Amino acid sequence: MAAPAFEQKICPPTELFARVGGLARPLVFTNGVFDILHRGHVTYLARACALGASLLVALNTDASARRLGKGPDRPVNRLDDRCAVIAALQAVDLVTWFDEDTPLALILAGRPDVLAKGGDWAPDMIVGAAEVKSWGGSVHSIPFEHQRSTTALINRMRGKT
Repeated sequence: MAAPAFEQKICPPTELFARVGGLARPLVFTNGVFDILHRGHVTYLARACALGASLLVALNTDASARRLGKGPDRPVNRLDDRCAVIAALQAVDLVTWFDEDTPLALILAGRPDVLAKGGDWAPDMIVGAAEVKSWGGSVHSIPFEHQRSTTALINRMRGKT
């Protein structure tokens, strides 16, 4: 049986440079763990997508996500599962991943026109902001519309709230 079409959107970091060339510009780049997908995530990704013609999402690997200090049992969903779920979203054109603490190497490789993060990030604090601005791009901090949190959801499922 053939793989679902959305899996064509999953791109190993080593192939990113070649694949980005086929995406419509302006290219929007965002990143995150996106562990247990919720309304806040999908609204954010839709808003990020609206900033350009294509959306590239870079996911933290499992090891990178654990280093963020969200807990030893995080992420709940493995990288391959998170990639598939994000790739299945209509707003997303390409999904890749990074094992480093930041996605700076991917930003430099993809040279996005627009860099976006959630509203908890001041634009000047977003990794890659100076680089994207240096080649004429823009940086956006997208306000939260739905106060959702994967950590809060996990705690609720565990009966901690």
